[in-house]
Amino acid sequence: MTMDADFNPPAGVAEQLAPDLRRILAPNPSPMTWRGTNTYIVGHGQVALIDPGPAIPAHFDAIMSATKGEVITAILVTHSHTDHSPLARPLAEATGAPVMAYGDSTAGRSEVMADLVARGLTGGGEGIDAGFRPDRILQDNEDITGPDWTLQALWTPGHIGNHLCFAWGDVLFTGDHVMGWASSLVSPPDGDLTQFMASCARLAARDDAIYHSGHGAPITQPAKRIQWLINHRQSREAQILAALGDRPASVATLTKQVYTDTPPALIPAAQRNVFAHLIDLTTRKRIKPLKTLSQDSEFIRL
Repeated sequence: MTMDADFNPPAGVAEQLAPDLRRILAPNPSPMTWRGTNTYIVGHGQVALIDPGPAIPAHFDAIMSATKGEVITAILVTHSHTDHSPLARPLAEATGAPVMAYGDSTAGRSEVMADLVARGLTGGGEGIDAGFRPDRILQDNEDITGPDWTLQALWTPGHIGNHLCFAWGDVLFTGDHVMGWASSLVSPPDGDLTQFMASCARLAARDDAIYHSGHGAPITQPAKRIQWLINHRQSREAQILAALGDRPASVATLTKQVYTDTPPALIPAAQRNVFAHLIDLTTRKRIKPLKTLSQDSEFIRL
């Protein structure tokens, strides 16, 4: 984890990051959101809003104040966690702008995760905006245009199935897929590590100059950061495989062996992370569950 200690802008203030780019920090700091959610305004006059944020009246007021005299023509949502999407509908009703996203909170879910949900696995780690419904469903690689801007939607599932990044020239808005202050949470069944790693590979193949994420400061060395994420996950996988050894082990047992210094309050999140890796390793036929794939299974190496 890289704690972005110097990043501490005032909440509710529209800060100019570059020509035609402003950021407003929502007042929702937490261990999951760092200083809060970043809302971005792209363009001038007729603007796009990226990640409206949580349903906090003060943040709604800050966005409306920052865009006074302008027209919000598109409300773009990277994904439907409760710190990113709930303010989309109130802003759409106030401005008439359509809400655009990959789909609702189940969109993009893999068959493996859909099967786990059907057998009773519920979400964990981050709150899901279950009522989220976009007005316009964006396709992978689709362009959204304004008078002086074009944003391209890139489907990057993994943190959640409906996650999008938005490319603006050589700038990429990465939502929660890539952040500078911490690694992205991948918590089944909403998070899917197989999808996450594929999305990392997709971004690594690009040549972006800067990332603007959903939380934290701008990432000025995006290639280095995305490689760090890939290496971090590969290192964790190696630890889990080493802990699994030659005998069956459960998620709980493996978590204790891998996360030796983790505070008790964070053990459930650590178990979800281990389970995410075990699902991915099962999908890739490196291991298998002794019975049905579930968080209660024991796993063995192949």
